[in-house]
Amino acid sequence: QVQLVESGGGLVQAGGSLRLSCAASGRTVSSYAMGWFRQAPGKVREFVAAISWNGARTYYADSVKGRFTISRDNANNTVFLQMNSLKPEDTADYYCAAQISRYYSPDAMDYWGKGTLVTVSS
Repeated sequence: QVQLVESGGGLVQAGGSLRLSCAASGRTVSSYAMGWFRQAPGKVREFVAAISWNGARTYYADSVKGRFTISRDNANNTVFLQMNSLKPEDTADYYCAAQISRYYSPDAMDYWGKGTLVTVSS
């Protein structure tokens, strides 16, 4: 079993930056694809970014491409999401997820964290 815990959320002004972290425990996720998703109030959860097991491939939603960067530190079982040029529409709960696959595919993720709230003020 894998436990995922997100951190780094908070309140930031538009144009600012935040770095989210996702710490995995229970077992190593170094061979898993990892992803970030978000859910805004009243909306369905949506894909944000994903990364392959070795970091060689990254995937982004069009809405965050060029502003967000996903990365991972397999030695420390951690995944990051660097968010720059934040916009009010980025306000959401952000969730970390793991997929038992080396490369991300838009199938169901296997493990989920409980989320961290990001609020971007205008």
